[in-house]
Amino acid sequence: MRPTRIGVMGFGQIGRQVFLSSLNDPRAEVVAVSDVGEAEILHYLLTRSTTPRDVAGAVSLQGNYLVARGAQSPTRARLLRAETPSEVPWDVLGADLVIDATGRFRTRRQLAPHLENGARRVLVSTLPSAPDAVDRVVIYGVNHGDARVSDAIVSAGSASTAATALALKVVTQARRVAHATVTSVHAYTSDQSLQDLVGADYRRSRSGAENIIPNDTPAVRWVGRVIPELAGKVSGFAMNVPVPAGSLLDVTISFRDSGTDAATVNGWFVAAARASPALVGVTADPIVSSDVRGCPQSLLVDLQGTLRAGERLVKLLAWHETLGHARRILDLAARYGELDAKSEHGTPLWGQGATEETA
Repeated sequence: MRPTRIGVMGFGQIGRQVFLSSLNDPRAEVVAVSDVGEAEILHYLLTRSTTPRDVAGAVSLQGNYLVARGAQSPTRARLLRAETPSEVPWDVLGADLVIDATGRFRTRRQLAPHLENGARRVLVSTLPSAPDAVDRVVIYGVNHGDARVSDAIVSAGSASTAATALALKVVTQARRVAHATVTSVHAYTSDQSLQDLVGADYRRSRSGAENIIPNDTPAVRWVGRVIPELAGKVSGFAMNVPVPAGSLLDVTISFRDSGTDAATVNGWFVAAARASPALVGVTADPIVSSDVRGCPQSLLVDLQGTLRAGERLVKLLAWHETLGHARRILDLAARYGELDAKSEHGTPLWGQGATEETA
């Protein structure tokens, strides 16, 4: 099967990590990158501020192309400046699928021009503005078996949504859960200001570099949509903290039955890491947030942080970083590429399960 030809819109942290990860992924080939920035600056940021650095350093700028040697050797991705999806001729650029990593376009009306301009499908790197804004929310490793060839606009969730859903999937496969409360301790994001500046609400108007900022998180609301048995059973909030990378989930789980201890919960995640090492990792080391930079998994469970609190409550800590989310977006793109190939060859698709699941 030929690699999926991908167009990337938005060359921020996620977009750059998608591009670099694709260089070593034979399932994907990035053919074009669209961003509002100048080509020279985009290349500069790619080689200076993106992990993995060893891969980034091998990318050169030749005119309006990013050129590198990778799984599809050589890779030549066309750079072009555009502000909106309607400006990018994906059909001319040869893109089968577009990954919208801008974080700006989250409604069906905003995303539809990707399809109108020739892309067969668009994957959004963030959560949608509303359930009807996309055809499906698919978290790779959680519900990617639900993907259908008819899906045209798909949200891949977010890094924190994927980590939360994956952690709770591992738990619910082992024990019945009554409720889970999640605190997402999140590195500051590109939409936060370095200094106090009027923003979307009072707290997000404060300096992201100086404050711990309590914040709403849509991640917990979407977990019940991708794991139906948890609908209405997950609550929580986020705290944006002044670190550039490495985010942490603090999850308190209330089980229906008593008797679950920390060692048992850790055992579930150790088994999940063995079964799906690309998705779940575990560590017994005393790590901190900066140690998580470059983590390729969606979830890194901190085994030292698991503790029992009473008969039915267990608390666990799990780390994540944007690179894991970028890798899962590529996994999802490959999943849809497989579905498209099977559809074109007349292979039945409905009812097929995922090719890789957590334990």
